[in-house]
Amino acid sequence: MTLPNQLTVARIVLTPIFLFFFLMEDPLYKQISVGIFIIAALTDWYDGWLARKFNYITEWGKFMDPLADKILTSTTFFAFCYLGVLEYWMVAIIVFRDLLITALRFYADYNKHAFATSRLAKWKTFFQMAFLYYLLLMYAVSTIEPFYSNNLEFFETLSNPTAYYFIMLFITIFTLYTGFRYLARNKSLLKKIFTFNK
Repeated sequence: MTLPNQLTVARIVLTPIFLFFFLMEDPLYKQISVGIFIIAALTDWYDGWLARKFNYITEWGKFMDPLADKILTSTTFFAFCYLGVLEYWMVAIIVFRDLLITALRFYADYNKHAFATSRLAKWKTFFQMAFLYYLLLMYAVSTIEPFYSNNLEFFETLSNPTAYYFIMLFITIFTLYTGFRYLARNKSLLKKIFTFNK
């Protein structure tokens, strides 16, 4: 197994470890969970860089790398739903869209079909990850006493539930829009799927 693929596996393995620490009551464990998430996210950048630089590109990697990303981000989104920070219906839409497009891309690659990509999808990923990093930062800061208590009004402003709701709503709508764009740009591929022609 190539190093990029090993990093992909590591990202998948780190996801439940992150979740375990994230949901623990001990503030130190919560802070550690943020570090685990950052390490897991960095493996995505590093394995992509290695694959491009040294041409470590495999069929397994092309499928599992984006899937590992979805596992990490989806788990984190749902964890914030569990804490009551985000709405389940928004996260469900995002996860369904991302898994659907990942499956279509795998189908296209496996059957040697062209699958048109979108620059907007990169912005979608950026918005999702930036928001997750922000949520995790606020989450970690809230566990640091007395620093948080001494700046309570400031941090409550930065973690306003209404702001979270509308930011997440924007990300949900934008993610859904990019999904429709993918489907529209790959009509011929969809026809082949639903008519069982390869």
